[in-house]
Amino acid sequence: MVQGSANLNMELTEKWLQDYVDNWVSFFKKQTVEGEVASYIPVLAAADREALGISIIGKNGGTIKSGTIESKFTIQSISKILTFIVACMERGLSYVLNRVDVEPTGEAFNSIMHLEMTQPKKPFNPLVNSGALTISSMLEGNTSDQKLETLFILLEKIIGYRPEINVEAYESERDTSMRNRAIGYYLLEEGYLESDLGITLETYFKQCSIDVTIDDLARIGLVLSNDGLDPDTEEEIIPRKVTRLAKALMLTCGMYDASGKFAAYVGIPAKSGVSGGIMAVVPPRVREEEFPFLEGCGIGVYGPALDNQGNSMAGIKLLRHIANQWDLSLF
Repeated sequence: MVQGSANLNMELTEKWLQDYVDNWVSFFKKQTVEGEVASYIPVLAAADREALGISIIGKNGGTIKSGTIESKFTIQSISKILTFIVACMERGLSYVLNRVDVEPTGEAFNSIMHLEMTQPKKPFNPLVNSGALTISSMLEGNTSDQKLETLFILLEKIIGYRPEINVEAYESERDTSMRNRAIGYYLLEEGYLESDLGITLETYFKQCSIDVTIDDLARIGLVLSNDGLDPDTEEEIIPRKVTRLAKALMLTCGMYDASGKFAAYVGIPAKSGVSGGIMAVVPPRVREEEFPFLEGCGIGVYGPALDNQGNSMAGIKLLRHIANQWDLSLF
């Protein structure tokens, strides 16, 4: 009887949380009208501006999903933290950090100016475009497909299937991304690219065009929350040192030039992309009160209406509300 009561209480708690999150998503969905979908990449301009969804996956198996949960979208800049992880696993931390710094920057993610104004002129961090292109160039392999193979192997280990490249999105980015080509030429001149510029750009455009769901993002976030270990088997998927550095970069640099405000008001590592995706990581935490997901969780958000920094307008507001209500902040 006691066991039955415990199960009933758990079911009631899960239903209460689900209803709670459903209400939050409905409320913040109204605020998507304040943002605009990315139009400089033509294929992204077709996204539903009013879409908003969230997936939360906990270490204990608890899952909450609400809103637009089935849609696939391109991973975009969220891929930068994953290729950074792959580069560190293939080449070693010291090798990678000798070529790309880990400093935040208040400049836009596609800025060239900071490269010219600093000494040495290496990219500030792997999550701005100059750093991401440098990372893409150092991935092992002679072709873009070879360079991305380790990334696909890593993703398959984490999410349980091999995702696909959205060819339309890849071609759209390849044919319109003049700024990234300019950054690439600058990096080539400064000696930071380790592969042919064409191969480097092809690799970068392809990694940004991988299709994912919010469940995929939440699952990746959960593995990072668990210090790189599979939450079900405790098998090491990503080395602990690499995972911890990746989370530090997400906290300080993951939300473009709004990273400082996000760290102050939300307080969890996260990485966004201009398709409207956000991957957030909630490490285990100790609290006197009982809050949901105290053992840690991964969160995936999709809301293609963006703010001026290129982050999901409603997605950030939803995450901020959840972080405040559930005391998710690291601080």
